[in-house]
Amino acid sequence: MANHNRPSHTANKPKLRKSLRLQKNKGRKFSPSLDKNTEPLESTAEEESDLIYGRHTVLAALNKRQLNRVWILPQLRYDPRFHSLLLQAKSKGTVIDEVEPRRLSQITEGANHQGVAAQVAPYSYLNLGELIEKAKFTAEQPVIVVCDSINDPHNLGAIIRTAEALGTQGLVIPQRRAVGVTSTVMKVAAGALEALPIARVVNLSRALEELKAAGFWIYGTSANSGKPLHKVELKGAVALVVGSESNGLSLQTQRGCDVLVSIPLQGKIPSLNASVAAAMVLYETYRQRWSDRLYLDTVSHKMMKEEM
Repeated sequence: MANHNRPSHTANKPKLRKSLRLQKNKGRKFSPSLDKNTEPLESTAEEESDLIYGRHTVLAALNKRQLNRVWILPQLRYDPRFHSLLLQAKSKGTVIDEVEPRRLSQITEGANHQGVAAQVAPYSYLNLGELIEKAKFTAEQPVIVVCDSINDPHNLGAIIRTAEALGTQGLVIPQRRAVGVTSTVMKVAAGALEALPIARVVNLSRALEELKAAGFWIYGTSANSGKPLHKVELKGAVALVVGSESNGLSLQTQRGCDVLVSIPLQGKIPSLNASVAAAMVLYETYRQRWSDRLYLDTVSHKMMKEEM
């Protein structure tokens, strides 16, 4: 049985856009911190309200977050899924506006709003220490996803949705040269953002060192090198690092990983979309854990039958 405690010595290091236009609210701004540490951007104080839209996204936000304003089509306002939540939100000071489809399309700048949009306070990131503590408290073998310079909000949203669906304890994103939690990310995540905590860090390399110090093994995805995914044992506390859409993991990030893993491909396309690669590695991680659990349950059941 492999030992999944982190070694006391330094682990062996592995050798070694197409830019999408984001929909932004007018006036939305960022004020990056100048501190060179892993503290998150103070978004709650420095960002203005953001816009979210889509039924799943707004429903999830109504359950979890403070909304400043909701715009909704008249026929949807009294839908059983929305009505009671809108009443609760209104009692907390949320302004509820019934609008016509044309006005809602103007507000969302032509996005697929599905009849509802809302203005929310900026997303509140955790600092990395809080995320690690929460992850270790929540799961015996916690899994955290680390994104290295993901610039496409659709990819980040899809990673968040997959990570939450499989039971991941949290996600880490860099403050610079990467997309943060935007309205597009919220829409693609389809409500998963309200259940998956995210830390935003200034220095990704230091964040990996902090994860190692907390007992996590760092596995980085690589298109060109690394052990085949199906031959890697992904047990214990795990941090899975996913690279950017165009360049994959940076050299510095690769050096911060304990193990590089690759997904064997048979076709002519040499690499996968970042969110697809993340989904495959996450599924393999949890498949191994489910297999162990099934084996233990089978052994336990057999022992109980023998004792009867």
